[in-house]
Amino acid sequence: MIHVFLSKIFQRYPRKSIRLLEVFPPFISIFLITMPFWGAVFFPAALAYFIIFFDVYWLYKSINLAICSYIAVHKIKEAENTDWLQKAKQEHNFSKVCHVVVIPAYQEKVEKMKEMIDSILDQTFPQKRIFVFVAMEQREEEAPEKAEILKKKYQGKFGGTYFTFHPDRENEVKGKSSNQAYAAVCANEILIEQKKLNIDYMTISSVDADSMFDKQYFSYLTYKFLTSRNRYLSFWQSANVNYNNFWQVPTFTRIIAFFGSLWRTSLLVQGLRLIPNSTYSLSFRLLKEIGYWDTDVIPEDYRVFFKAFFKTQGKVGVEPIYLRTSMDAPLSPTYFKSLINKYNQERRWSWGISDDALYLKWYLTIKDVPIFRKTYILGNVILDHILWPVNWYIITISANVIALLNPIFARTTLGYNLPRLSGFILTLCLFSLFAMIFVDFKLRPRSSFSKVPKTKQFLFLPEFIFMPVAGFFLSSLPALISHIQLIIGKKMDYKVTEKV
Repeated sequence: MIHVFLSKIFQRYPRKSIRLLEVFPPFISIFLITMPFWGAVFFPAALAYFIIFFDVYWLYKSINLAICSYIAVHKIKEAENTDWLQKAKQEHNFSKVCHVVVIPAYQEKVEKMKEMIDSILDQTFPQKRIFVFVAMEQREEEAPEKAEILKKKYQGKFGGTYFTFHPDRENEVKGKSSNQAYAAVCANEILIEQKKLNIDYMTISSVDADSMFDKQYFSYLTYKFLTSRNRYLSFWQSANVNYNNFWQVPTFTRIIAFFGSLWRTSLLVQGLRLIPNSTYSLSFRLLKEIGYWDTDVIPEDYRVFFKAFFKTQGKVGVEPIYLRTSMDAPLSPTYFKSLINKYNQERRWSWGISDDALYLKWYLTIKDVPIFRKTYILGNVILDHILWPVNWYIITISANVIALLNPIFARTTLGYNLPRLSGFILTLCLFSLFAMIFVDFKLRPRSSFSKVPKTKQFLFLPEFIFMPVAGFFLSSLPALISHIQLIIGKKMDYKVTEKV
């Protein structure tokens, strides 16, 4: 009954109800960020206990990241030593499986795209059962020329190499989601309707133009697809790591890339916390049944997952592929432009909070979705979005703000010990950091070390003294501005991340 009542509310007040849900998460972020400044005056003791609790929570998160990433790396090493093609061949219907790869490309350099497509060409899985769709934008003047270059190089190498040119359309948001939705519709028309390929044995992958696959990715994907009891209700996600140009990017970007790579790797072993990101695969039948990717959105990965999740009453899940998919961190011709580039990427990623309102609407109005499952998955996503800009303020300055704004409380036992206790708890996080550095060393391919001077590798450790600066300017600040932009109702324009 509650679902019916809430559905009527959303139908009667469609814009107001969504708008209320839009501003709710970012308002919580602003509340938590500003709380140390006014809470120091009105309820300093309660605020002090909150800060201690948050520091302990941060310590837990640090330990969890170190442990989960270590377990995931161990599984990745095992998977890399497994012959996934041979295992897949032993499964019934192996010969029927084929893979569609959609590569959205706008203002991408041809050489970068060649590197990416070469990683598909280097797969152990039969190339003739891989169909590549390079999804270009019609508004890019150089797109036809780039398509011609790629067509000459890869003609006859795959089951088919196709180029689509997405036109600008009304009511569509320019970006990856609308572009690859257009390409997927074209793939359905060409491969399924014309060539009569069996959609029941097809996967489709959303692939960033800088993604470098492990050579066994599609063999592993084939095995997982054939052995899954829910193959038509599944996404598959590998460890997306920013290792392609790890040593070329600025120090501040490298620090963020370090933590981001470990975070995405750790999610592989965290069950329901794993959600598709950047480069991922799913059943083509599932994608078609839910109406492809949405065309009115910028961050498409979480959107397509939740769209599928709620349309199937919570039956959709994500299965890990324990292999690395290496990607670029933002890099421009100059140091400063590279930092701006990374800042803009974080702005775009943090804009994912704009979709939380829609997820909450589905949560409240769609019935027959298991309550624990939907609450756990969506709750973690919204919590991550809320805390994205908050973490830095609480763990870095909040304990000292109380002493500065309320000197009377600072002379109490709790007020006097707060900065010391907070500092002690956060110092314990350094042990987790050392463990993460070890895990990162194990995760990164050995070839990445051989090409880098020993001096630069040695100086990587001292670079972590810049964590507070990098965390503020390349994570917390861009997320905070995205939150404020959502509160005031200003939409974000899609900006391509430059990668050279």
